[in-house]
Amino acid sequence: MPTTIATWRAALEAGDAEAAGGCLAADAVFISPLTEKFRFHGREQITEVLRSAVEVFDDVRFHTEVGEGSTYALFFHGRVGAQAVEEAQLIRLDDAGLIGELTFFGRPLPALTETMVGLGPRMLRRQGQPGLGRLIGLAVKPLAAMTRFGERRIVPLGDPNRPRRR
Repeated sequence: MPTTIATWRAALEAGDAEAAGGCLAADAVFISPLTEKFRFHGREQITEVLRSAVEVFDDVRFHTEVGEGSTYALFFHGRVGAQAVEEAQLIRLDDAGLIGELTFFGRPLPALTETMVGLGPRMLRRQGQPGLGRLIGLAVKPLAAMTRFGERRIVPLGDPNRPRRR
């Protein structure tokens, strides 16, 4: 495993955004699972996202790593508040062995909406836009509540292993 990947994993498990940011190339790109509208560019922007992320995610523990050469996929379990989360990270290293591109994927849906509630407002406050942060928080809280309710009460009704009344 390349040193960058080992350092990245250890930093995120420790909640150390600065150490994780040190694994990024100056011109790195981060593709978020939360929006297709924009990407984060450069070590500074991505490290700023990581600073907020380590405040939102708890108990991050990587459990699987696959890859070789310049492309790796890492998977971890953690929590966002009370919600269990699993994340997959597609990482592409540049010629210097630093992270040049990150694409994250997450599940289940309630964990993603809880991430939106926690991450967006924090990031916007850090950017000096607390009013927009409050607006984003208000906008996504109903979505988070609906997905939590659906996961607890509605989705289990579709369980193919659930006993059926006859």
